[in-house]
Amino acid sequence: QVQLRESGGGLVQAGGSLRLSCAASGITWRINAIGWYRQAPGKERELVAIIRNDGITNYADSMKGRFTISRDNARNTVYLQMNSLEPEDTAVYLCNADWSARSIVYWGQGTQVTVSS
Repeated sequence: QVQLRESGGGLVQAGGSLRLSCAASGITWRINAIGWYRQAPGKERELVAIIRNDGITNYADSMKGRFTISRDNARNTVYLQMNSLEPEDTAVYLCNADWSARSIVYWGQGTQVTVSS
């Protein structure tokens, strides 16, 4: 199995930037993909971005151009660089891992991002 730990959240003014980290531990070599999701109060959880083992990335349309997902394999860490933040980006940001041939999904605890206007 795998464990995920997010960090890097905080309070930022509109137009600012944050970089979130998702550190994986455990049997990381069986991770197929890691994704970032977010959930705002009263809203459903939504996809932000995913990075696969082969490096292919996918983004939600509303995040394209502002958010960038990347990874450091040596550190087993996936990053989410968020620029031009808007109050609507306020949410708990969570990462998940698609793990093993059975595609078992693991979630981290999340990190709060608050964007003030």
